[in-house]
Amino acid sequence: MHLFVILSVLLLTTSLSASTSKPLTVPLKISSYTLLAEIANTQLSRAKGLMYRESLDENSGMLFVFPKVGYYGMWMLNTYIPLSVAFVSENGIILNIVDMIPQTQIAHNSAGMAKYALEMNLDWFAARKIKAGMQIIGVEQISAEN
Repeated sequence: MHLFVILSVLLLTTSLSASTSKPLTVPLKISSYTLLAEIANTQLSRAKGLMYRESLDENSGMLFVFPKVGYYGMWMLNTYIPLSVAFVSENGIILNIVDMIPQTQIAHNSAGMAKYALEMNLDWFAARKIKAGMQIIGVEQISAEN
């Protein structure tokens, strides 16, 4: 009985600390701008993305890291924040940037073979004159965990 109580407390403590732990982040640089991106490099973290969030700090976003280079699409189901997404090649070059409306199931697709997608607040890229063809420094250090 004592072993059961000890194991139950240990399990509860472990799951509480895991659920309240901060997400992994990485600093990224585009032109003269630095941002902090949460890393979505697992199937679960990519599937959840920014769903159910009510806000996103101004210079913060989420970097989706795909397991292989390919054509990818994003949608906004259960996402409350208006976002812009930059699809990014394996070598960090922005392929295209698309604005996305919250709570929609419209597919927003990469214009080429992407390895990453960077979601930021709506118009974050436009306000900084960041466009397709520019390079994101720092993405190359992150890999997917399938």
